[in-house]
Amino acid sequence: MSTERNELFRELTEIFRNCEGNVVAEDKALEGCAGLVMYEDPVFGVSSADDPLFCEYKKSDVIGSMFMSPEEWLPGARSVVSFFLPFTERVRVSNCTDPEKPSPEWLHARIEGQAFLNAFAKKIKEYFESNGAEACVPSLDERFSIKFEQLAEGDPEGLHVNSRWSERHAAYVSGLGTFCLTRGLISSKGVAGRYGSIIVSQEIQPDERPYKGIYDYCIRCGACIDKCPAKAISLEHGKNQLICREWVDDSKIRYAPRYGCGKCQAGVPCEHRIPR
Repeated sequence: MSTERNELFRELTEIFRNCEGNVVAEDKALEGCAGLVMYEDPVFGVSSADDPLFCEYKKSDVIGSMFMSPEEWLPGARSVVSFFLPFTERVRVSNCTDPEKPSPEWLHARIEGQAFLNAFAKKIKEYFESNGAEACVPSLDERFSIKFEQLAEGDPEGLHVNSRWSERHAAYVSGLGTFCLTRGLISSKGVAGRYGSIIVSQEIQPDERPYKGIYDYCIRCGACIDKCPAKAISLEHGKNQLICREWVDDSKIRYAPRYGCGKCQAGVPCEHRIPR
């Protein structure tokens, strides 16, 4: 990694540490969660905006025609900066206690955690713009949308998610990690956490991907299969998106205004590292 990249990532990490919202406020906290720190320091990866994989994502058997390339999001795009925010040990361990109910800590990390991630992404955008670059956060752009397409009855995937942008797929291009049975992305800090990205007009040296295949980090141990309360995961077909989505949608009723599950990410070998 060049000195310039080291300095960039140091500055972005400082922005993360100074961004408000990573600690659960007392007036919003579920029982026992006041003062909860949700995320550890981020991990960053960079890809070239013209990496051919972004065009591959437009294929119907990957993401689909809705997917927009970095250039479509930001004319003149040069780089995509992806980041992974790992959940803290307290958040991860708490979600192993009950086999079905998401822990209060996990619910906070899923909802307030996403709000913090959005705020952090905005800060990164402001940072690049203040240094003379153009920037776009696809997930916060008004053009962003997701289309859920239910597949034919009996299809093991159940549901196809056609989206204009995918944080996990962008992170894969940027060398941050590979996919697993749960369709999550295993980074050097594991799978338990949240991904984000920003497209910039600045030229930044891209990361070399330290893997060849999309599932290289998954050891197919099946631990996530046993952890899934919805029985949505199989060794043969991975995760059935429809069954998983229905389970999570039900949690929106049970735990409103929060929701979540995350059982397949906690207490498994890839929880906070690349499994060996």
